[in-house]
Amino acid sequence: MHPDPVATYRLQLRNGVGFEQAAAVIPYLADLGISHVYLSPYLQAAEGSTHGYDVVDPTRVDEELGGEKAHARLRRALDKAQLGQMLDIVPNHMAIVGRQNPWWWDVLENGPSSRYAVFFDVDWEASEERWSNKVLLPVLGDHYGRVLEAKELCLVHNAGLFVLHYYDNVFPVDPSSLREVLMRAAEAADSDYLGFIADSFARLPRPTATGRRAVRERHRDTFLLQRLLTMLCSEEPRIVSAIDEVVERINADPDMLDTFIDGQNYRLALWRTAGRDLGYRRFFDINDLAGLRVEEEDVFQAVHTLPLSWVQEGTVHGLRVDHPDGLRDPAQYFQRLHYMSPKAWIVAEKILEPGETIPGNWPIAGTTGYDFLNLVGGLLIDPSGEKQMAETYRNFSGNAVEYSDCLRGCKRQVLHELLGSEVRRLTALFVDICERHRRHRDYTRQQLQEALIEMAVAFPVYRTYVSATSETVTESDIKYVTEAVNSAISEREDLDAELFRFLGDILLLRVGGSLENELAMRFQQLTGPAMAKGGEDTAFYRYNRMVSLNEVGGYPARFGTAVEEFHQSCRESFVHHPMALLATSTHDTKRSEDVRARLAVLSEIPERWSERMQRWGEHNKRYRESGLFDRNTEYLFYQSLVGAWPVDEQRMLAYMEKAVRESKEHTSWTRVDETYEEAVRNFVSQVMHDRKFCKEVEEFVASIATAGWVNSLAQTLIKCTVPGVPDIYQGTELWDLSLVDPDNRRRVDFEKRALLLSEIDRLSCEEIVGRMEEGLPKLWVIVQSLRLRRRRPELFGPEGDYGVLSALGEKAHHVVAFVRGEGTVTVAPRLMVRRGNGWGETAIKLPPGRWRNILTGDMVDGGIVGVEKVLKRFPVGLLEREE
Repeated sequence: MHPDPVATYRLQLRNGVGFEQAAAVIPYLADLGISHVYLSPYLQAAEGSTHGYDVVDPTRVDEELGGEKAHARLRRALDKAQLGQMLDIVPNHMAIVGRQNPWWWDVLENGPSSRYAVFFDVDWEASEERWSNKVLLPVLGDHYGRVLEAKELCLVHNAGLFVLHYYDNVFPVDPSSLREVLMRAAEAADSDYLGFIADSFARLPRPTATGRRAVRERHRDTFLLQRLLTMLCSEEPRIVSAIDEVVERINADPDMLDTFIDGQNYRLALWRTAGRDLGYRRFFDINDLAGLRVEEEDVFQAVHTLPLSWVQEGTVHGLRVDHPDGLRDPAQYFQRLHYMSPKAWIVAEKILEPGETIPGNWPIAGTTGYDFLNLVGGLLIDPSGEKQMAETYRNFSGNAVEYSDCLRGCKRQVLHELLGSEVRRLTALFVDICERHRRHRDYTRQQLQEALIEMAVAFPVYRTYVSATSETVTESDIKYVTEAVNSAISEREDLDAELFRFLGDILLLRVGGSLENELAMRFQQLTGPAMAKGGEDTAFYRYNRMVSLNEVGGYPARFGTAVEEFHQSCRESFVHHPMALLATSTHDTKRSEDVRARLAVLSEIPERWSERMQRWGEHNKRYRESGLFDRNTEYLFYQSLVGAWPVDEQRMLAYMEKAVRESKEHTSWTRVDETYEEAVRNFVSQVMHDRKFCKEVEEFVASIATAGWVNSLAQTLIKCTVPGVPDIYQGTELWDLSLVDPDNRRRVDFEKRALLLSEIDRLSCEEIVGRMEEGLPKLWVIVQSLRLRRRRPELFGPEGDYGVLSALGEKAHHVVAFVRGEGTVTVAPRLMVRRGNGWGETAIKLPPGRWRNILTGDMVDGGIVGVEKVLKRFPVGLLEREE
């Protein structure tokens, strides 16, 4: 029986947490009030995976997590506790590491004739003439010729089986390429049988054969010949010796080895070539994650068979779909997924930009909650502090660039440096298109490439959802493409405006043709990575005005959320997506919810923060004498330190290394500047050992900690009671001051949490508040909210209404209050520092009836009620009407 969604709890498997460890915490999660355990991907991932999004075999559960037996025990534990399961699935890509991915191994071995050639988004026809019908593998530490001549590449033979080695990297050998090796061995061993096998391998259909019948025949014949060769080697030691001698001669001669490698279905190359010449779609810029073509039904079935079998048998009730924006046609995907699992609760990891909504033809419950995360976080930001915070940032860092300009520059940089391979692929397609249109055939390749890049830079959202198959173009698609065209024309006056308009028409399917449709579909798969890598993974580490706003799905230039805007969004969610997830922390957030809640207080005290920045900057200038450590990064460091305090040196060193590499200004993951990074490490280490400075940080944090805690309680209560299903990231039921991954994926002390949960019902409201530093008030808010949701599900589901309770009085804008289903009222404070002492005459008007505050036990009557009365004993209020 499917449990009704009350709340999800995200568990990150890996890092010592497998199925057995997950099963052990199920009783605690049931006591907490969770309805669904939300698990990170657990299909077979690459060896040593730390996250599970690098699946290598979707047909089995991960052995490193305990395998099938341990997985069965976890399922039994969930059944016993009557908890549902939400599973994170990864349809967009697979990891392609060595032998671990059998599908990719087969592609490298057999090229376009592989049974799995259609599974991966490889553009065989676009391969350059110098490596026709080959996959580029940018894995070498130096140029191919140098690596070859240094004898770092070698052919390896073992009992009739052949592979190529490059240190720890292993590559398959095309059976068709074995003739010369085996024929020479046959002559040396005087074996006609081996000669027959050699000739038979040579007669196998070459990789240009594509039809399904040819693929089946090749696979059958290869299997039989390989079996014959293996049997011959096992029976004739002289054959093995002869083959080994030939292999040894080949490895000793770079020319012979080069000729052999040239006969394979891949081209080994320097790792940097991936930025320009890669022939397959990746997940962002990660070469080891190859894009899948799940738009093909066979591929969809192969990838989803196991998860859908769990849905059909009732052990998995919800599916979280990772990165649907990477897919060729997300609407088609979701419609097929819904058709195959009509009862499943499906949510999508869709990043919505401000004003954007989920496409109406996606049959899903909603997003994973990044939109809510930024919306509720904005309530905690004081807009009156924006001017001073911006001035402090400019004066300290010297950075006067507006965020919109920063974002454009970062998107342009990643398109040139990280996504050049994808851009080049689209450019080749655009060149072919223009050759077919006489008005546009005279544009140069460079102009066409620049036009594509500029359109991607100008795109205001992750992508459009035009479908060439169904000829679907929505008003939103037209709006976003038109906006991008106009912006690109304005930004690049050196390029012909008609070229941008022509490209816009192609993207909106106004120009017919197969190539034109292909460009329209593929361009949509480029703009998402450009936004993600340019924004979240670059600009968010450069534009440091107020880093609590630099969050996935956020727009750092927006300084806060108006209460009216928040209520309007909640009303829309109730109407359109009442079962969407509501997140405040995830495995991908740049900072945990409690770090952001604390940092939000800075917007209320901009003058104090400005003074503190001047003081700390002057005090620590001795540690940046080298002149390499820049002030913008220093400003990021201080905010991060305040947000995560108390934090040890190693965590800050790891965070700052990631931050400066992500910003890509002075160093990066692909071009490490060791001198600059050493300056960063020295600065961080020295200030973390400066006792006077650390004492000042501690005192400053102590002065804002309570306000930060109240912020966190407010956003937690709101999350648990607005339309949607609250999602709790592992460990965040207590205070969690984590930074970006891997910091936010540390082991959680569940024994401590279970102990606190077991005693919390015996404590008075005052005792709970008195243990604020332990996080007990946050645990209490979650426990009581989820108990209410279980006890009164009709108030919170699709049938429960959402009504605004407007506050009255001079401090009314410091209150967020609403009613659900006429049976429960949420009262949450905001901007507590600006509010000052007390609530004065500020009040809310409760609906008629007798109301009990389930966080304190206090009773109030309907009508005008002072906020002071509701929040006197506990920082937030959750009222339930007595029946």
